[in-house]
Amino acid sequence: MTVGIVGAGQLGRMLALAGYPLGLDFLFLDRTADAPAARIAPALLGEFTDPRHLGELARRCRVISFDWENISVEALRAATRGSGARIAPPLRALAAAQDRLAEKRLFERLGIPTTRHAAVDSPASLARAVARIGLPGVLKTRRLGYDGKGQAVLRTSTDIERAWTALGGAPLIYEEFVPFDYEVSALGARSTHGEVALYGLNRNVHVDGILRLTRAPCGPPALERRAHAHLRHVLEAFGYAGVLAIEFFVRNGRLIANEMAPRVHNSGHWTIEGAETSQFENHLRAILGLPLGSTRARGHSAMINLIGAVPAARGLLAEPGLHLHDYGKAARVGRKVGHCTIVAPTAAARDARARKLLRRLYPGLGPIP
Repeated sequence: MTVGIVGAGQLGRMLALAGYPLGLDFLFLDRTADAPAARIAPALLGEFTDPRHLGELARRCRVISFDWENISVEALRAATRGSGARIAPPLRALAAAQDRLAEKRLFERLGIPTTRHAAVDSPASLARAVARIGLPGVLKTRRLGYDGKGQAVLRTSTDIERAWTALGGAPLIYEEFVPFDYEVSALGARSTHGEVALYGLNRNVHVDGILRLTRAPCGPPALERRAHAHLRHVLEAFGYAGVLAIEFFVRNGRLIANEMAPRVHNSGHWTIEGAETSQFENHLRAILGLPLGSTRARGHSAMINLIGAVPAARGLLAEPGLHLHDYGKAARVGRKVGHCTIVAPTAAARDARARKLLRRLYPGLGPIP
């Protein structure tokens, strides 16, 4: 059975690595021939909107999935119409995740607490949004933003014009600035048969908008139960199939939904070594209608993203029990080029090792919460 994946990045690569032991084959579509997944599986080279390549995916694959959100819903729908190929996760979920305003409205409709916000399409509407929501706030592009891109923080009224000049060429959303205590993400899978499997809550540390550290499972049980309830609501609302992640701010013990990702997620990479069934395997099981695997944690895990360049493997692998994942990507400032995971018997041992390793990898990072 062949699974089609639009996008051949590191997430696609890890999907293929999880699927090969299940006897699955893969066919990717990507713009670049040296994309991480294209090194281990056949790949079509072209634009994500190319109807010829998308049509080939639909002809050759039972199910088509994707490894990032910024792809055309319309092109996917047109290419698979009448082909018999299914798309999972559902395109309605992809469309909602592509538009921050639609995402906020979804959260509100399902009773999930989220940030106060307003649509912005002109300097006047930005001024009204700031007057209603207040400062500080964050102005974001509604589409195509990731890893902190496409957004500007407004702290005083003098920032309004600067932010509009930087971002005003696209539909925008203005959100209240949340002085959160920390960030978490909830991750789970739902199969085509409605079976649901949820992972322990992830606690995340971002620097400059890029995830640096995830620890899991991590979080008070009551907080995890609320996060899982919100996740289930979204999964059921879409009749979802696949892995879904929702990122939350935590403020005074309260969850505030920030955004969702209808795909396998960076904060779930720890599940490869740290859970009985990884998020990647469960995504494939879910979209193919197979029974979901156990999400039980094998210990207390920490995942550290490798940003810019992968350090020498010899030095990293000298760390007892460390698992290295090199994506095969060229070094570039701010780019996720790999990650490493450690699994410890206790949360205290995990946290101590993670902090020590982070200080070694990024000496100027500052205090690690």
